[in-house]
Amino acid sequence: MHIPFLDLKQQYRSIKPEIDHAIQSVIDECAFVGGRFVDAFESAFAAACQTKHCVGVANGTDALFLTFKALGIGPGDEVIVPANSFIASSESVSLTGARVVFADIDPRTYNIDPEQVEAQLTPATRAILAVHLYGQPVDMDPILEIARRRGLFVVEDAAQAHGAVYKGRMIGSLADAACFSFYPGKNLGAYGDGGAVVTSNDDLAARIRVLANHGRIDRYNHSTEGVNSRLDGIQAAVLNVKLAHLGEWTARRRYHAHRYSTLLGSNNVVVPFEPNHLSAVYHLYVVRVASDGRDEFRALLQESGIATGIHYPIALPNLAAYRYLQYSPGDFPQATRASQEVVSLPIYPELTDAEVDYVCSVVYRFLSRDSVTASVGGGHSA
Repeated sequence: MHIPFLDLKQQYRSIKPEIDHAIQSVIDECAFVGGRFVDAFESAFAAACQTKHCVGVANGTDALFLTFKALGIGPGDEVIVPANSFIASSESVSLTGARVVFADIDPRTYNIDPEQVEAQLTPATRAILAVHLYGQPVDMDPILEIARRRGLFVVEDAAQAHGAVYKGRMIGSLADAACFSFYPGKNLGAYGDGGAVVTSNDDLAARIRVLANHGRIDRYNHSTEGVNSRLDGIQAAVLNVKLAHLGEWTARRRYHAHRYSTLLGSNNVVVPFEPNHLSAVYHLYVVRVASDGRDEFRALLQESGIATGIHYPIALPNLAAYRYLQYSPGDFPQATRASQEVVSLPIYPELTDAEVDYVCSVVYRFLSRDSVTASVGGGHSA
């Protein structure tokens, strides 16, 4: 049996008539930049996120950068970022001229630890970036309380969390703004790059929209310098089709995650931890394997036709890009340990029960080897 990490071809086949019609409509109207397809998606996605505004941009990294710029963050400021994430979370801060300050993670959720955020606060702190990693919402209440007490901005990095819910509220509606990526492999993915910022702050949305379009307020009148970061018509049309299917796709992801956790959690595998007050969307299904066995574990799955990933193999503070911050190797023990142990198993809506069962059977084979000491702990709460 061959199980890819993600199967976008199968997804396309399931919605081919809708996608083909949407793309052809954009071409027929030559509505390539701006226009009704972008407007329609922005309106629909804002409603889906329970926010007033959505500004489509070129990619998720730009969404973060433009949000920080629009908030007035720049040189002399500090932004607290989780030590476990993709580099877009941190480089978007650095690109404004502000300083990245990393905070360690909660080992159960892999998300930023509010206690570690407290420990990193300084008079220069201006914002906290809450990254809903793997589709698992951050515990937002303590983050928002810290921000309230200190007068800080909170930005959600929701690049992996389309449709996730925290205490009955949609991810994207909890902070000053939220930033999404529509990279093709995301739960809501375009057929190229794309991103968006959602917010209920009228002024912030207006500033982001101006910055994303060369600082333009009308055709050749520019109130400031900006960048060229616009969601194009074809991507918007594709996303509008896919948005209508996101709920059913999320339900399938959650079904597969529950099946994985039921089968693997009873066999001493560290499976994702999902508290009762949230609903994760499982962009990734991440387990932990003792670091000295991870390569062997992945090799066995690969030999068995199963693709896996590591998200992420190096904690952000340990990257060469951040040597200038002069962190010590032991400063972020939880993020560093996670980077040595995490493995992402295939999860996407089109998986079958038989495929999930097959993945689990190969994991059992690995655990049954005499030379292997399984990682023990964790748990899954539906």
